[in-house]
Amino acid sequence: MSFDLAARLAERRTADLFRQRPLLQSPQGPEVQVDGQRLLAFCSNDYLGLANHPDVLAALQQGAQRWGVGGGASHLVVGHSTPHHELEEALADFTGRPRALLFSTGYMANLAAVTALVGQGDSVMEDRLNHASLLDAGLLSGARFSRYLHNDAASLAQRLNKASGNTLVVTDGVFSMDGDVADLAALSATAKAHGAWLMVDDAHGFGPLGAQGGGLVEACGLSVDDVPVLVGTLGKGFGTAGAFVAGSDELIETLIQFARPYIYTTSQPPAVACATLASLQLLRSEHWRREHLQALIQQFRQGASELGLRLMDSHTPIQPIVVGDSARALRLSALLRERGVMVGAIRPPTVPAGSARLRVTLSAAHSHAQVARLLDALASSWSLLNQEMPIDA
Repeated sequence: MSFDLAARLAERRTADLFRQRPLLQSPQGPEVQVDGQRLLAFCSNDYLGLANHPDVLAALQQGAQRWGVGGGASHLVVGHSTPHHELEEALADFTGRPRALLFSTGYMANLAAVTALVGQGDSVMEDRLNHASLLDAGLLSGARFSRYLHNDAASLAQRLNKASGNTLVVTDGVFSMDGDVADLAALSATAKAHGAWLMVDDAHGFGPLGAQGGGLVEACGLSVDDVPVLVGTLGKGFGTAGAFVAGSDELIETLIQFARPYIYTTSQPPAVACATLASLQLLRSEHWRREHLQALIQQFRQGASELGLRLMDSHTPIQPIVVGDSARALRLSALLRERGVMVGAIRPPTVPAGSARLRVTLSAAHSHAQVARLLDALASSWSLLNQEMPIDA
């Protein structure tokens, strides 16, 4: 017996679900070089335009000169450098939590938090549309795993009534494929009423949301008692790399002692922590970035609505255009690319069957003229798509 990998790949191609990696040949920015073509990009999570900011670049270069490149070892051996420690203290202050713990990736942070807090005999409740890393963490924890209806506190309450042991409720803050936000106040109240903890992965909220860029939790005015476990990533609004968990001293110490993805991995390069300290300062002080981004979101939503495009209930930088059929989504993306605009087509299993979409993401680095260009390209591409591939065909 052998693995029939060719058949699996062929099946994915036939279903219009085969994925390919675009080759980025320039730094992140509104205009990029991809596969030899100059494109106006609306598919990056660099929401505040900090990934190529000169201050962040300078901090990275200075950090590498001072601290070298590699982390060298795990944090618990000799890999916990001064920049890592300073960044953790800065993130704790930023989030209003007693402590924060740095991770190399958001996937690792989510796996670490869930699997360190619950196990056999416990319960974990997750939103049906949570990020794959959260769902994987719930399954790998060994706890009783249940998924409640999307953003539905009543559905959560029904499942909490059947929970056993320590119970963890897990949700995205901003849902990465729909762009909508969790009803954190209702979820927190429901979790508290059942003696459960709420964990929020606000990967896409930090930077764009909140008066200080502190994400959805800040925007909702929730404390560490309301959201005991707060996760954020640094590769999106911060423009660098890595992730963190923020919470009580007891939570962070528990992760240090029991979280396998933290214990058994090399620390991130200390120079990246230096860069993140610089981007954090920009994120907190340059409020115009959030204000400009909100203006771009309003411009796009109004223009897309006038074109008759099907948008979702999102007022975040994530603006999905629902197409439905995977082949149509791929074709629409290709038509935009022919017009010099890059927007990725998102298909199952990343999103539910029948809900393939173009995931437009906006950045504070975009201009109003560039958003207008996107809308013009969408108008002509959408019209041509409906001629080539009518919905009733």
